[in-house]
Amino acid sequence: MRLLATILFLATTFLFAQDAAPKKGGGGMPHKNLKVLPDGPTIGPTMRSFTVALGQNCTFCHVQGDWSKDDNPKKDVARGMIKMVNDINAKFPDGQVKVSCWTCHAGKEHPALTPPAAPPAQ
Repeated sequence: MRLLATILFLATTFLFAQDAAPKKGGGGMPHKNLKVLPDGPTIGPTMRSFTVALGQNCTFCHVQGDWSKDDNPKKDVARGMIKMVNDINAKFPDGQVKVSCWTCHAGKEHPALTPPAAPPAQ
C-alpha cells in the first residue's frame, strides 16, 4: 500500500509540474529567496508535494503574507532536508528519483523511527 501511495504521490507531482505555467520569462515575477530549489514551473507543484509529504500547510515553514521571509526556523530545516534528499538521489547511477520527503515522512510531521508492530502470530 505504501508503494502504491508513493508512486501515486510522485506521479501526481510530476503531472502537476508539467502543467504548471513558467514563472521566469513567462510574464510572472520570479520567486524571491530561493536558496535550494530552482525557480521555474515546478516550484508550485514541488511546494505542494512538501505539504502532502509532511501533512502540513504552507505556514508550517513559511511566514504568512511573505513567503520569502526566513523568520521561521523550520524553513532552514526544510532546506537541509531538501539538500539531503537531493544528495541521496544523486548517488543513484540511473538518475531516477528513489527518495522523496514522502519516503520517510509519509504524511506526518515526524518520520516514524521504528517499524509498526508485527501482527500477532496465528
